[in-house]
Amino acid sequence: MTRNGFLKAAAASAVALGTAGGASLLGGSPARAARPPEGGPLYPLYIPPTTSPQSLSLTEAPAVVDIGGGQSQVWAYNDSFPGPSIVASRGDQASIHLVNGLQQETITHWHGMIVDEANDGGPFRTIPPGGTYDYSFTINQRGCLNFYHPHPHELTGEQVNLGLAGAFIVRDDVEAGLGLPSGAREVPLLIRDATLDSAGNLSYKPRSGGFDGQIPLVNGTRRPFYVVGGDLYRFRVVNGANARIFGLTLSTGAPFTLIGNDGGFLETQSDLTRIDIAPGERLDLLVSFAGYQYEWVALRDARSNWDLLNFPVFSPGTGSVPTLALPSIPKLSNPVTTRTFSFDGMSKINGKEFDPNRIDFRVPFGTTELWRFTTGGNAPHPVHVHGASFQVQSRTGGRGTVFPWERGWKDTVLLEDRETVDVLIRFDGFRGRYVIHCHKLEHEDMGMMSAFEVY
Repeated sequence: MTRNGFLKAAAASAVALGTAGGASLLGGSPARAARPPEGGPLYPLYIPPTTSPQSLSLTEAPAVVDIGGGQSQVWAYNDSFPGPSIVASRGDQASIHLVNGLQQETITHWHGMIVDEANDGGPFRTIPPGGTYDYSFTINQRGCLNFYHPHPHELTGEQVNLGLAGAFIVRDDVEAGLGLPSGAREVPLLIRDATLDSAGNLSYKPRSGGFDGQIPLVNGTRRPFYVVGGDLYRFRVVNGANARIFGLTLSTGAPFTLIGNDGGFLETQSDLTRIDIAPGERLDLLVSFAGYQYEWVALRDARSNWDLLNFPVFSPGTGSVPTLALPSIPKLSNPVTTRTFSFDGMSKINGKEFDPNRIDFRVPFGTTELWRFTTGGNAPHPVHVHGASFQVQSRTGGRGTVFPWERGWKDTVLLEDRETVDVLIRFDGFRGRYVIHCHKLEHEDMGMMSAFEVY
């Protein structure tokens, strides 16, 4: 198809795109494309507003938003679904005032941030309806993508599922020197599933095995599209689902270039045609759309066969993927002790359900340990640790390998049935109380969480 033919077809497809004549999503260019994918209208991908963590007020409260095709009732941070993307640089001071506008107790956890107990936002620090909480901490970690969400015991699954989550991006000098795509070519993607009731509102009906939504949402948008040129794009991906694992692929069969994960940049980039990402995990991906002018490319989930996000490629470009000089990562070694964590059933770690008034074990500050994760069944269990990042050493049984996206620094790792995963971890940031838990939120809420103290 020629460019003129492509643009003429836009008038006919504007309704199918869910716009009134096109949306200005990329540098002012209208979202025009011929022959959009079948299955109903497409809607512009919502890009949350960005904000600094300095003097930031965040309110968790019910809100009405457009998720595509009409208004829906959700729970949101500052009326945004997902919440505002917090963007900071290493060395910045965060001062965040949290307001609870819900009819439940809540607290907000900065997933992936290395902060002290008072600022971690774990289940020890919940606030009642109408209450407030003030965070104050210095951001002192590598550039990376983290995300924030509520963490009250027994209520996390509902509050996250009904909309409360957002991205927290940390930048540093290493990132600044790599010349990566920015602006409209750096796109945060919070991927999750959802179920809508008959009125089109988010509906949470948990199961002990984990919430299983009926449709995908990306940045709170159903059947989203994002107009791109034939250039290089950077996608900052969060799996924000309660329980669902996504197997990310591109409809063209082309690879992603993986450059980072939970804890920031990896040491080497990898070209991968599929990446499995569990709840709580993050990815830093480069994708070139060169060669797809006036075509549609889809981000897909190979596990459910869902199309997650559609890209009409509007203009030509070179879009080559560079070879990056990624930073080296100091390796943890010589653990002084080994701890085993058995994720039992759907509610216990090492045979115990979570009790916020009980400390299950104590960890010496500044000492490297080997933590071994096993399961007696009912996996998957995405294992998340507060207070420190870790380095995955091995996976035996089950899938039997450490995948490229599990290298470097991690804070969440997927444990499947019949698997044992070994990680090295060292708490050298802060002393205090933290938790380890399954990030399948229904398992977490039922008690699959253990409190420990760094001393």
